[in-house]
Amino acid sequence: MRPPRALDLGGKMVHRRSGQRVLSLIAALAAFFLFSGAHAGLRGASAFAAQDEGAVEDKIVEGYQAALTLAKANYAGTVDPEKVLTASVDGMLHTLDPHSSYFDKKQWQDFQSEQRSTYSGIGAVISPHEGKVYIWSPFDKTAAYKAGLVYGDQIVAIDGQSATGWGVAEVQKHLLGPAGTQVTVKVARLGVKDPIEFNLTRGSVPTPSIATSYMVGNGVGYIGMQGGFNLTTADEMTKDLQDLHSRGMTSLIIDLRGNRGGLVDQAYRVANNFLYAGQRIVMMKGRPGVFPSSDLRSRNPQPDDSPIVVMIDRGTASAAEIVSAALQDHDRAILVGESSFGKGLVQTPYTLRDGSGLILTQGKYYTPSGRLIQRDYSNRSFYDYYLQRGDKEALEKEGREEKRTDSGRTVYGGDGISPDIESKISTHYIELIRDWTDPVFDFARQLVAGQIPGLSQFKIDHRAEHGHILTDSEYVVDDKVLDAFKKFLSEHKEIKAPDQSRLQKDAEFLKVRIRYEVVTAAYGQEISYEVFLKGDPQMQAALAAVPASRKMEEAFARIAPSRAGR
Repeated sequence: MRPPRALDLGGKMVHRRSGQRVLSLIAALAAFFLFSGAHAGLRGASAFAAQDEGAVEDKIVEGYQAALTLAKANYAGTVDPEKVLTASVDGMLHTLDPHSSYFDKKQWQDFQSEQRSTYSGIGAVISPHEGKVYIWSPFDKTAAYKAGLVYGDQIVAIDGQSATGWGVAEVQKHLLGPAGTQVTVKVARLGVKDPIEFNLTRGSVPTPSIATSYMVGNGVGYIGMQGGFNLTTADEMTKDLQDLHSRGMTSLIIDLRGNRGGLVDQAYRVANNFLYAGQRIVMMKGRPGVFPSSDLRSRNPQPDDSPIVVMIDRGTASAAEIVSAALQDHDRAILVGESSFGKGLVQTPYTLRDGSGLILTQGKYYTPSGRLIQRDYSNRSFYDYYLQRGDKEALEKEGREEKRTDSGRTVYGGDGISPDIESKISTHYIELIRDWTDPVFDFARQLVAGQIPGLSQFKIDHRAEHGHILTDSEYVVDDKVLDAFKKFLSEHKEIKAPDQSRLQKDAEFLKVRIRYEVVTAAYGQEISYEVFLKGDPQMQAALAAVPASRKMEEAFARIAPSRAGR
């Protein structure tokens, strides 16, 4: 799990030295933005051009200090100068664009860990249910797994402090920490009278880009890339492609839904797997002398020729959009789902002297057909932009740029990447997940603990067996299980659940959902996601598009080599 973005001063006291550091950083940042030439688009920079650098810095520091002094003297609560600093710098950056951001020292360390595909903690997915926090899926070979924490363990105390009333963020804060440090976790386990205490040593926990890859059936392989584009992404893709081919893959589904993006070079290497040498993957243009333009093209003389379907949604952003657009523009894949986020800006990271850092937009990227997919962010608040409010109005005002794929199909710039086949998650499906998640978890927790009469075959008395190859015959949820679920709800009125008249109506969804939880307990979240996808409408749309992707690949194989230099 990722730590929340929080600032830890170690208490409320802020000594003069800390205040001076804050002011020094404000001055340094002022100089960085006004005079280093790091960003070409700084609004109002020309107004300072004729002023003395020291005078400008003094003006910024004086303004900040005056506002802080006034707040400390008159604000109803406690003023934390470091938190004010973070908000001030972030606000300054957000006047440039929504993606330039400041990170304090702790946040910068977390950001860099994420880029390395690791974090430090006990290694378990935790899940909130009805005001309590539970272990949901320990990762393989981590402290949590080795110690014996299992699905359904309720976290009741950490390091001697009661966890009653804690949410996920508070539990995370106590579980995360430097590798090698100790943490004591006490859990309540069904079937065990007294709470169990575990003494754990935190360690480095891998967070792969590809959480799940498996054979769906009929020669279709699936690669779930929801983890971002980090330093290990391309190598993970190569490994999983080899594995799927060895298991008979003839067509591929790449799931980029919810992938926030990351490193451009990793996006390049992923796309390079599927395009002929010379075919453009992405163009990047920036300020001359600061961010030189580049034209990245495939270097692969023998690309993987599997027909491809790519799944995207509004959470697909940045590097994930680079891959999606490259495959779409070259008619290499069919895109299924919803329009992507629309981030066409490229950031460069800067580490500052005090260990904090920032990422600064220095260029734009363009897809092979030449489209810029960046959504409009002018005259809109930072929050409206991220909540994607006002997109329709912006499009009606500006319109969308038209481009052509290699075969002549029309594609559009602005507002992200439009899928070739639209498939939206219905409100009804979202409601099913919302209404049934807690009741199903409560039941499944009892089921795998052997507490449901007549269903002893679902009892799981071992740690999750990661790496298992799931078959359709395992942990089948039938009408007998649904009857037990109905009885369970009638006996536990304290559980908030939909009216029982919906049980029959929602029966097929519930069968998948209960099995999803049971398989999580038995084999971990990597394997259970296969079950989840069986009930996913967009996954079904992707499978339905596989035959069309085969026809597209045949045309690509005939035409692409002759167009590779374009």
